[in-house]
Amino acid sequence: MTEYLIAFQQEWVPDYSEDEFREIGGAVRELRKEMRAAGVLIYTGGLDDEAPVFSVDAGTGTPLFTDGPYMESKEHLGGIAIVEVPDEDAARHWAGRIATACRWPQEVHRFRFPGPGGPTQA
Repeated sequence: MTEYLIAFQQEWVPDYSEDEFREIGGAVRELRKEMRAAGVLIYTGGLDDEAPVFSVDAGTGTPLFTDGPYMESKEHLGGIAIVEVPDEDAARHWAGRIATACRWPQEVHRFRFPGPGGPTQA
């Protein structure tokens, strides 16, 4: 099985009304249930626009935490889903379902190595 990141940038989200967002939220909740039942969903979530954001740099050997710098807003990650599926066709299927439920574009990236127990794990 292969893991894929399905993500969107915040700037891709249209200006929907509150009613439209409620409708989208319901569609996304139903899709999450379906993805869990299919055994493909590892994680899904969106970022909290109101939570504090900070950066950390350990280039000196000691972590230094600061209130910036940040990515430009056009690069701002809005939310993600991580799925584990047999192949790219399955990743395309679920990404298409997410894009349809959310009503905005998604992009798909394959992870380099498998999750727990893979080459990057200690």
